[in-house]
Amino acid sequence: MFKNLSYKAQRKIIIISFSLIPVVLLFTLAYLPVFNMFKYSFTNWNGYSKSFDYVGFDNYKTIFTDSKYFSVFKVSLYYFAASFVQMAIALYFATILSFNVKFKNFFKGVLFFPYLLNGVAIGFIFLFFFRPDGTLDTILRAVGLGDFIQGWLLNPKIINVSLAGAAIWRYMGFNFIIFLGAISSIGKDIYEAAEIDGANRWHQFRHIILPSIKQIVQLNLILAISGAISAFDIPYIMTGGSNGSNTFVIQTVTTAFKYNKLGLASAMAVVLLFIVIIATLLQRLLIKEEK
Repeated sequence: MFKNLSYKAQRKIIIISFSLIPVVLLFTLAYLPVFNMFKYSFTNWNGYSKSFDYVGFDNYKTIFTDSKYFSVFKVSLYYFAASFVQMAIALYFATILSFNVKFKNFFKGVLFFPYLLNGVAIGFIFLFFFRPDGTLDTILRAVGLGDFIQGWLLNPKIINVSLAGAAIWRYMGFNFIIFLGAISSIGKDIYEAAEIDGANRWHQFRHIILPSIKQIVQLNLILAISGAISAFDIPYIMTGGSNGSNTFVIQTVTTAFKYNKLGLASAMAVVLLFIVIIATLLQRLLIKEEK
C-alpha cells in the first residue's frame, strides 16, 4: 500500500510519523500542565480533592494584597541588588584575565568552579560558613574583628544579605564566563591601536571593552531580574525560608505542598511565569534595538 503512493505522499507520511510522537510528548508534558496551571489558578483546589470551586481572580488578589505573599517580592530585591555586585565582580575578573596574566587558565577554572557545584553542596558549605563559631566567625576573630560577629542566619535584618552573598559566590562564575567570551571576541588590533595612542588599561576598559559588551551587560541584567525572582535552592536548603528569608518560589512550594492550596500556588506560578516572559521580551526588545 505504501509503495503505491507517490513520492510526495510518502514524504508527508514519513514527516508526520516522525513528528507525531515528539509533538504528543511536547503537548502532554509541557503545554497540558501549563494549561492546567492556568485553570487551577482560578480555583480553590487543595491538590487531592476530586472537586473544586472556581473563585475568579481571588487568588491573584491575595498575592498582591496579602502581605504574607507580597512581602516575598521584597526578599527578591536583595538578590536583585546582589546581582549587580555579582556582575561587577565578574566583569572585573573577566577584564583582568582577558589580558596577559600569569596562571590565567588556573584562575579561570577557580572562578568558574563554584557554578559547577550542586546547589545542595553549596548550601551545606555556607551553612558551616555562617553558623555560630563557624568559618566566618573564626576568620573575623583571627583578624581582630570579633565585635562584628552576628547571627548571620538568625538575624532577620542580615539573613538575606548572607544568603545573597552565597548566591554571588555560586553564580558569579556564570557571568564571568559570559563576559570573558564577549571580551575575548574584541580584536587585538584595537588594543594595539589604543596602546599606540597612549591609552592605559582603564582607558581601554572604558572606551573599548565596555561599549563592545554593552549587549552582554544588558542580557545579564535581564537574567538577573528573572534569577532574583526565582531564587530557591540556596535559601531553601540553608534556612527553609525562615527568619524572613522566604523567596517567591519557596512561598509557592510551601503554599502548594504544606498548606495544600494548589489553586493559590498555581496563581503564584502564573505570576512568576509572566514575570519571566516580560523579562525575556524586554531582553529581546533591547537586543533588537541594538541591531
